[in-house]
Amino acid sequence: MAETETIAKYLADLDYSSIPSKILEEVKVLLFDYLGVALGGTRTESGKIAAQFSKKLREKGEATIIGFGYRVSAPSAAFSNAILSHSIELDDVDSLAYFHFSPPIFSAALAMAERVYATGRDLLVALTAGCDVMARLSSALNPSHRDRGFHTTSACGIFGAAAASAKLLHLDVNGMVNTLGLAGAQASGLMEFYGTSMQKRFNPGPAARGGVVSALLASMGFTGAETILEGDRGFLRAYSDQVDHKKLMEGLGKEFPIYIEYKPYSCARPIHNAIDCSLELRRKHGIDPNQISKITVFRHPRWANYHKINRPRTYHEAQVSLPYGVAVSFAEGKAFLQQYSDEKLRDPLVQRLSEMVEIQTVDGLPRDVSCRMEIVLKDGSQFVSQVDYPKGSIQNPLTPEEKREKFNSLSSDILDGRTRKRIEETVFKIEKVKDVSKLMSLVVGNGKRGK
Repeated sequence: MAETETIAKYLADLDYSSIPSKILEEVKVLLFDYLGVALGGTRTESGKIAAQFSKKLREKGEATIIGFGYRVSAPSAAFSNAILSHSIELDDVDSLAYFHFSPPIFSAALAMAERVYATGRDLLVALTAGCDVMARLSSALNPSHRDRGFHTTSACGIFGAAAASAKLLHLDVNGMVNTLGLAGAQASGLMEFYGTSMQKRFNPGPAARGGVVSALLASMGFTGAETILEGDRGFLRAYSDQVDHKKLMEGLGKEFPIYIEYKPYSCARPIHNAIDCSLELRRKHGIDPNQISKITVFRHPRWANYHKINRPRTYHEAQVSLPYGVAVSFAEGKAFLQQYSDEKLRDPLVQRLSEMVEIQTVDGLPRDVSCRMEIVLKDGSQFVSQVDYPKGSIQNPLTPEEKREKFNSLSSDILDGRTRKRIEETVFKIEKVKDVSKLMSLVVGNGKRGK
């Protein structure tokens, strides 16, 4: 049986009882994180524009735009929520820092769940299916996929969004094959987003919307390519020079290679190791940032040529700048949302530290995202820190309380304490919820964003 059909059969057959409880619990944690990050995204210009865009389409209301409360079509809600949840660089990440699960998959699934009045149990199955497919595709394609310029979050994310949406429509094997085929026809997303623009925020939007559209079309009988993955001109061959078919198919239906990490810092994940180095040196040695005269960061060859922006011009650019992340964390001891603003960019100390950061390539680091930092003070003192597993990683996880604090920090200005508590309780008992709309009615905010 060909890969597309085999995966489609697995997806069609997947049910709640076949998913390990550990995976189900992790998906709940990710749902909680996703909602907080999306609510935080309502602060941003990109999030506001995406929400207004969908509202102005004046469509039939069947799904909710998070934090604004607008009711729009499921495809449009998926589109806007995906952008919202990717607008502050605090969304989840896979363990190799290639992609984010939740913006494309959770945005699509929640929109479709509202449309069809899905149960919480069905939502969990759909989210698991989407994450599984996306993770497998990324493992099969990367690092060549990324190195060729494709953004895994969107290019692979549309398949996850489509799989989740199709599960909520209870499509059979043929319907799932057609859904994947139509998703592949829309797969896109480029890494050409480093700069001052909102380009990176946009990428998961079309993936989430395309996933919903693919499943809806397939449910109406629209057929898609049966060999969209393995075909001579299919997704795998077109989007990578080095495809590992074993990683795509190994343990399908028995193993769930869903390894989720959570961000404590509001920037691209591969920068987090360097920030952890800064914070460790600051805390351990009582470093006065005004006394730093030299900062050298050593990175693995796989990531050494990324994020090398010493003078970011906007906070968008700062969020993909390793020098800025290092500088602001030395200066303030934090690198959360408040540290990424155009006002902070103008801070003289942050500017001075950012401009002095030198990035060098070094072999021998244990992980692609590993980072070693060496600093020299004005009195000649030298200090070194190396971080292989950043805060929020599987090996160095955020505590449940830290995850709750993150959610509350991102949502407290638009949700009262009682509502935040109800959201947490609902998410972690979502399998008992008869209609996911109950959850979505809690994340509409207090009206301030929608005015």
